[in-house]
Amino acid sequence: MIKQSEPITALYCRLSKDDTREGESNSIANQKAILAKYAKEHGFGNIQFFVDDGFTGVVFDRPGFLAMMDGVKNGAVKTIIVKDHSRLGRNRLVIGTLLEEDFERYGVRYIAIMDNIDSDKGLSDLVPMQDLFNEWHAKNTSQKVKAVKQAQGNSGIPLTGSPPFGYKKDPNDKRKWIVDEFAAEVVKRIYALCMDGKNTSQIATILAQSQVPTPGEYWRSIGTPTAAPLPPMPCNWSPRTISDILDRTEYIGHTVNFRTRVRSFKNKAKVMNDPSQWKIFEDTHQAIIEIAVWERVQEIRKGRKRRLKTGKTSLFSGLLECADCGKKLYYSTSNTGKATNDHFVCGNYRSIKGACTAHYIREKAVHDLVLLHMQRVLVYVQQYESLFVRVVNKKSTEDQTRAIATKRKTLDQHRKRITELDLLFQRIYEDSVATRISEERFMKMSESYETEQAILKQESMKLDAELQEEKQSAANIVRFLSIVRKYTEIETLTPTILHDFIEKIVVHAPDYTSGKRKQKVEIFYNAVGILDVPSTDEMIAYLKERKAKQLAEPMQLTKSA
Repeated sequence: MIKQSEPITALYCRLSKDDTREGESNSIANQKAILAKYAKEHGFGNIQFFVDDGFTGVVFDRPGFLAMMDGVKNGAVKTIIVKDHSRLGRNRLVIGTLLEEDFERYGVRYIAIMDNIDSDKGLSDLVPMQDLFNEWHAKNTSQKVKAVKQAQGNSGIPLTGSPPFGYKKDPNDKRKWIVDEFAAEVVKRIYALCMDGKNTSQIATILAQSQVPTPGEYWRSIGTPTAAPLPPMPCNWSPRTISDILDRTEYIGHTVNFRTRVRSFKNKAKVMNDPSQWKIFEDTHQAIIEIAVWERVQEIRKGRKRRLKTGKTSLFSGLLECADCGKKLYYSTSNTGKATNDHFVCGNYRSIKGACTAHYIREKAVHDLVLLHMQRVLVYVQQYESLFVRVVNKKSTEDQTRAIATKRKTLDQHRKRITELDLLFQRIYEDSVATRISEERFMKMSESYETEQAILKQESMKLDAELQEEKQSAANIVRFLSIVRKYTEIETLTPTILHDFIEKIVVHAPDYTSGKRKQKVEIFYNAVGILDVPSTDEMIAYLKERKAKQLAEPMQLTKSA
């Protein structure tokens, strides 16, 4: 701002979203009229309006206020007039500093018309009390708004101001989302590229090269207001934007509320809530991404491994696990540069010598083993589907029975211990009252008991939820069959095929007891776990059994007739 010969009289107006509920009296137009009239009647010249429309009074990074304060600091503004004192702000500590230090230091006269405040006449001792009431008003309003949002969020109404990229608000009901066809196709492409093994940086590059507009550019092109900044170059997607899209649960048709919160009514900065505090409402709008695809993408991203310095990556990065310590096996290239020597080793062995053994396995061996097994599984399921369903159902039932028994036993133990801790806490409290133990001892023991009990309660809730989800075998078989039906044969492995079929690959330590190196590798398929392909004899026996049943059915019908 250029310093002028005649000092500026700053007429400051502010209106927050909450103030709009109080009617026209606080509108920007009304404030301007009152301020202009007062300035004219009292002989203030060189007036200039500074306006903040839609800004709360508890924060001070408002553009109009900051521009006015720039004028104060460079000596251009010598008088500030507001309609009422709360227009300047509702944070008593900041307002106190402005009135008692900043305005004094820069020689600024401050006037609040409706509150009869004029710093040239001296500030009343009641002004700090008025600042406190203004802050309480802001806090009370914030609590009311929070209660309304809480009620809306708990009822399943989306709390986000605008739908995620891929959706738009329903013109007939602003609380509902409908699919935006153009944006939805971009979202589907992003998920398909991730399934195909591309990382966020690679996906961003592909979209930029294809001249696909970013969300901010697209929203502006269709006239939708957005605070998202435009990229420095057109269609310049950032990996962060891709990552956000791949993380959004909303794309499978669910509404997610309470994902974030503000720090306080004074600090509006948003912070992420723990996922346990999120409220998820299922099937509230049309899904863009299938649940199976979304879940697989989350698994891929969880196991994503950075490229090596050589620029090489492996199809199997993030899929291999150590059978002994559960750590991921890391991909390493050979110093010789030969692809046949590329291998995987246990992460614990690499990072902490002695924590685990190497579990060394060549990448080529994994590739050949997985490809062969997948080919056999594909043929088995395609030609003997009913046998596959029978075997997997039996296995799932057995596994499920064992898992449920173990979890129920653990849950019973946790609940018993929680009850014991209640009794122990009651006893030490009685001992403390009777002075049989010191207060310091009581505090230490009670803290220990409460911590243990809190952990047990959390684990019990998790176990209880897992027990409720155990009966999924039928749905899992249908899901796996739908994957198999997508392929007629598998000649080579691709990231998409691998991620469609494989959940994880567990590698055991080499066994030398026979005098030769043998290594057990377990392949876990999505939804159905480990699959053992029946032998030829077992398949022949099954065919004979099925044929015998088919021949017997007409005879049974004849007898019953």
